[in-house]
Amino acid sequence: MKIVGIIPARYASTRFPGKPLATIQGKPMIQYVVEQCQKAKKLNKIIVATDDERIVDAVKRFGGNVLLTKQNHNNGTERCAEVLDLIDESVDYIINIQGDEPLIDPKLIDNLCELIMQKQPQLATAVRLLEKKDEIQSPDIVKCVRSKAGKALLFSRLPIPYKRDSSPTFQIQYYQHIGIYAYEREILREIVQLPVSDLEQAEQLEQLRWLEYGYHIYTIETNAATYAVDRPEDIAIIEEQLNG
Repeated sequence: MKIVGIIPARYASTRFPGKPLATIQGKPMIQYVVEQCQKAKKLNKIIVATDDERIVDAVKRFGGNVLLTKQNHNNGTERCAEVLDLIDESVDYIINIQGDEPLIDPKLIDNLCELIMQKQPQLATAVRLLEKKDEIQSPDIVKCVRSKAGKALLFSRLPIPYKRDSSPTFQIQYYQHIGIYAYEREILREIVQLPVSDLEQAEQLEQLRWLEYGYHIYTIETNAATYAVDRPEDIAIIEEQLNG
């Protein structure tokens, strides 16, 4: 089974233009992401997919694989689908790895690969148990409800499931959705052709489109911390982690 990791890296971020090239201790952020992915043992290949020649040049300078893609993609899933059509080789699964997580845990990537090999799912992603009340309540943290078999039932920015009974003997577990996706090759081609769904528009979460059209998303649980760079001030947090 051939699994390729694709790192979408868009230059024109609204909150942080040029984010993939932001310097962290002398290296562009996209280099950190690639180097973390290279530590994973189960990826057959790693490709940066970008819409900008400046990112292409930066990735080539540190010896990474990179492809220039169209600028009009709505999300990383669409960019991954274009890469699938551009590469002239047989691929079974694509893993979409966020280009703004320079400290992505290689074990998380390998665990997702293991799920792929065992279950051969249509789609897969990761979740993390939430314990802090402010995280559970935050609309910036996407929550996932899943079945006993590990399939995602629903994603929301609200704290789901809603706990109606306040009895202390009844304990609900809340899970944060971690933004890493695995797609079976032909399923990836299918989902990017789907019309935008009502649930997706309401919550601004593309994975709701897949659920609404009847696709199955398996989840794995991780305790890996995630540190996404959304704004320039987040760079200091990354450097603090690197120095720690």
